[in-house]
Amino acid sequence: MKIQTSIEQKLEQAFNSDLIAVENESHKHNVPPNSETHFKVTVVSGDFDGQGKVKRHQAIYKLLADELAGGVHALALHLYTPTEWADSGQAAPDSPNCLGGSKNDPAFAAGGSQ
Repeated sequence: MKIQTSIEQKLEQAFNSDLIAVENESHKHNVPPNSETHFKVTVVSGDFDGQGKVKRHQAIYKLLADELAGGVHALALHLYTPTEWADSGQAAPDSPNCLGGSKNDPAFAAGGSQ
């Protein structure tokens, strides 16, 4: 099963949601073609009512622990209640462009380590 499909299915099963969008943004990063390493996840759910951002993120990280332990390198999480989603104009922010990771860090270019 593709990683994106697995993420979508787990989110759909775990949350009573108005919207679930999982976008593979790996192509924007320094990874091989057809990778599934970087995802933008938008969930709109009444299940988030009364929860702060940290609790919402923790719920997603727990749910997707297997994917994060495997090939998923990054998740951009945009988690809203229905009211927050309406107030946002019903759009998650665009993800920033990749800056190339450590290959553009002078410390790494000089043989340093993180």
